[in-house]
Amino acid sequence: MNKRLQGTLILALTAIIWGISFVSQSVGMEVIEPNTFNGIRTLLGCVSLLPIIAVRSATIKRDATEQELKDEKKNLIKGGIACGIFLCLASTVQTYGLKFTTAGKSGFITAMYMIIVPIISVFLGKKIRPMVFAGVAVALTGLYFLCLGGGGGAMNRGDAITLVCALLFAFHILTVDHFSPKVDGVKLSCLQFLVAGTLNIIAMFIFEKPVMADIMKCTVPILYSGLMSCGVAYTLQIIGQKYAEPTVASIVMSMESVFSALAGWVILGQGMSGKELFGCMLAFGAIVLVQLPEKKMQTDN
Repeated sequence: MNKRLQGTLILALTAIIWGISFVSQSVGMEVIEPNTFNGIRTLLGCVSLLPIIAVRSATIKRDATEQELKDEKKNLIKGGIACGIFLCLASTVQTYGLKFTTAGKSGFITAMYMIIVPIISVFLGKKIRPMVFAGVAVALTGLYFLCLGGGGGAMNRGDAITLVCALLFAFHILTVDHFSPKVDGVKLSCLQFLVAGTLNIIAMFIFEKPVMADIMKCTVPILYSGLMSCGVAYTLQIIGQKYAEPTVASIVMSMESVFSALAGWVILGQGMSGKELFGCMLAFGAIVLVQLPEKKMQTDN
């Protein structure tokens, strides 16, 4: 299996876990407030990775110079702080935007990071394959039918706020793409959760009034979101992005909207229309499209 396909499959698994997490988050948000939920689950994700890091450190012997270890530590700290800040800001802005717009429009607009990532990448001097741009177009069309059912109405304040969220998620993806080849993926994931969780907890005490009884009612949603969505999925994102182009990664990870709709259908019994199912098919088709090899131009000698 080539590295590009391997990275895509890892990111697809990430999207599946995130999609199912939408169910646990929607259940949890009915009881506790956003910063409380996000703060606890991200810190839980951080704690869940500590035993893995300890075992890896004890069993894996590395042949690296002192300077290389020092550089890696510096990149780990910078990357963890940057990724954590973008993760915290993006999730918080998305939650705030949901107060003024629908969940369907929020899901579609958030996925606009698929367009933002390649645009920023071009300005950073990276080449984007034409097939990837085609995949972006197909994926966005699919998400349009899935999230909006073919008609979403005029843009409002919540939509504009959510567009900022898409920009922040794009920066998060590009930041992970920059630091993941330079550091241990599990450690980077753990540190970003520590940063994001700490910021959320500070915001929780400033803007919210957490009640322990309500938190205990959300034990199952918090455990899934903390252990699976954070501990497992965000770590898989960092590992998967080592082998995938950032634009391809953004397309694959945006499939969380598809999997969240399917999870709601299967777990919560939420029906899906023909347009929504058609949108799912287009979105899956986009993943296949970006994996197709492109023919190289042949010139006569």
